[in-house]
Amino acid sequence: MSMSSVLTPDAHLDLRGTPCPINFVRTKLRLEQMSPGALLEVWLDGGEPIEQVPDSLTMAGFQVEQITDCCQYFALFVRRLGTTT
Repeated sequence: MSMSSVLTPDAHLDLRGTPCPINFVRTKLRLEQMSPGALLEVWLDGGEPIEQVPDSLTMAGFQVEQITDCCQYFALFVRRLGTTT
């Protein structure tokens, strides 16, 4: 399997035009509604959103798997990790 394998998200969230920190809050809430191991694709604007949201999600315990530059926006793939309890 190549490193450029295509990720298939379980859900999409279009947050283009959404300011920080609202885009982080909405992403976190959506991830918390998903099953452990589920993958969410989030569309974010360049600049502050793509600079801040991935780091904030990582600090909140989510796994950022890929960031793709789609010219007009960035596609962020983030996974809700499974719980061990």
